Amino acid sequence: QVQLVESGGGLVQPGGSLRLSCAASGSIFSINAMGWYRQAPGKERELVAGITSAGITTYAGSVKGRFTISRDNAKNTAYLQMNSLKPEDTAVYYCNLVNLRVGVSYDYWGQGTQVTVSS
Repeated sequence: QVQLVESGGGLVQPGGSLRLSCAASGSIFSINAMGWYRQAPGKERELVAGITSAGITTYAGSVKGRFTISRDNAKNTAYLQMNSLKPEDTAVYYCNLVNLRVGVSYDYWGQGTQVTVSS
């Protein structure tokens, strides 16, 4: 089992910044991927950014150039630096970890943290 604890959400004005953290604990495979998803009211959950244990990153087009995902493998922690925030970034942000082995994958989710961008 893996536990994910998110922190860093809150209320910020448009153009502001926030940094989300996701601390993972438990049975974490050496090959894994961590990511941030978000879900706004009435919308489906969507991938915001992801990063593998090898450091390969991916971003949604809507956040490229504004958000940066990183991780500290020694601390099993992933971060999402969000700059130039827009009202449309308002959502519950969820941390995700996928443990990977040949032929199988195991998916884990955090409890979510609210990000509100409003003046």
